[in-house]
Amino acid sequence: MTHTPHMPLVAVPEPETTQIYDGETSWQKPWPRISPLLYKAPFFSFWPFVLSIVIALIVGIGSAYLSLNRGSPFSALESGVWVGHPHAGTIDSDPYSTAIFARTGRVPLGSGEGIAFYAAFDDSGRVLDPQCHYRISGRVPSTRLWTITALNNALELLATDAGRASLHSHGMLMDHTGTFSIDVAPEARPGNWLPTGGNSGLVFAMRLYDIPYTTGAGLSAPVMPAVELVGCK
Repeated sequence: MTHTPHMPLVAVPEPETTQIYDGETSWQKPWPRISPLLYKAPFFSFWPFVLSIVIALIVGIGSAYLSLNRGSPFSALESGVWVGHPHAGTIDSDPYSTAIFARTGRVPLGSGEGIAFYAAFDDSGRVLDPQCHYRISGRVPSTRLWTITALNNALELLATDAGRASLHSHGMLMDHTGTFSIDVAPEARPGNWLPTGGNSGLVFAMRLYDIPYTTGAGLSAPVMPAVELVGCK
């Protein structure tokens, strides 16, 4: 019997390849291989990646929700406690303002129609309360017609025992200078009375129709009436 000795295994080295960097064509070459050890690093694991996606979604959707439901349109025009948005309902309205009006279902006055001002605080900075007595006094800018309406925090008509929640300038008692005084309270008051009621908050909306601020004559803040707290129950 012939014995065949085992031949030793010899590792044949692979030919060495020298990579030459070429600024014009190197961008076409494949990415270098990443060591498998890097895949075991924490930042390459699956759950941190999922967590970052979840956080991004919460922040993105949450900020959009707050902007559309609790935000205020841009380009505000302020006069005391009154805030208006002259670009609302026009082609100059920004996307956020357009989305806010679309989300809330509010219909702004169109360009050339007028401008609406809202007040949610009195002149002392206190939040308006539908159970308190307020006095709105002063004058409004030159306009064909203006109205004053009592709304709740959702900017819906306030439910009152009197069955109405608004006044207009054609039925307003004024002096010879155009100065007026409106008593806002749940109970009836002599003179100009704007009834309120309920517990869903209070916001005053004053709409000025055919005012120069909507016809291109200017965008400076007009002088608006004062909102004074008289007393609460």
